[in-house]
Amino acid sequence: MFKPAALELMRAQRPNFAEIEEYCRSPKAFLKYMDSVGLDRAVLINYVAPEIIGFTPEVNQFISNYVKADPKRLISCGSLHPRHTANILADVEQLLRHEIGMIKIHPPHQLLFPNDYLQGVTELEIIYRAAEANGIPVMFHTGTSIFPGARNKYGDPMYLDDVAVDFPKMKILLAHGGRPLWMDTAFFLLRRHPNVYLDISGIPPKSLLQYFPRLAEVARKTLFGSDWPGPGVPDVGKNLKDFRGLGLDDEVQQQILSRTALEIWPE
Repeated sequence: MFKPAALELMRAQRPNFAEIEEYCRSPKAFLKYMDSVGLDRAVLINYVAPEIIGFTPEVNQFISNYVKADPKRLISCGSLHPRHTANILADVEQLLRHEIGMIKIHPPHQLLFPNDYLQGVTELEIIYRAAEANGIPVMFHTGTSIFPGARNKYGDPMYLDDVAVDFPKMKILLAHGGRPLWMDTAFFLLRRHPNVYLDISGIPPKSLLQYFPRLAEVARKTLFGSDWPGPGVPDVGKNLKDFRGLGLDDEVQQQILSRTALEIWPE
């Protein structure tokens, strides 16, 4: 489904792209890769963004089928897009039937603000209400994107302050912690709202403590992520190794690597 420019960015400086394609085709192959890097479980990110990336709502059926290979280790993530639905109630119901483990909203790629329900985009409110009622966490891309056509004004996490206030029982995950422009905003939201969590994917682990020098203070609301095989993320195993090399206390490491995620997706 990738638009050519987006696919080229994914391929760039990645000599093992054929392996990535094989993992997309074969969950069995991907599970072997997980074993090789010491990964117990993985959330597999998909979202609807036809204009920028090329993904259509078909990604929901794709990932629902994919995770059947091992529903305990593979957690599905799907999406809906307010501008690409003819019947939002029916589409939400179908998403629930897929037993999606997480919903992804990508403002810079979906070209919307996460609080646009306040401006009449009622489809967003319906998505959030369904997530809240069914205990499905919602991940929001925060921070910038380098994909052609992305509009980075939508990546400011402050717009999620409204969402956290209006949907207090919905678990909100800040993907990438607002990097590289809005880390202080993300840190504020984490400390203000009980339902807001930090995902550290897409942040080079060696830079993590520069971005979040007080990371240990929010460890109980922080979860490890890689953003692999996205641009600039060569390998999950390397990210894990670099994270463990930061010198964080063992308790903090375990919280970020396992415990926070286990609170969101119990085994």
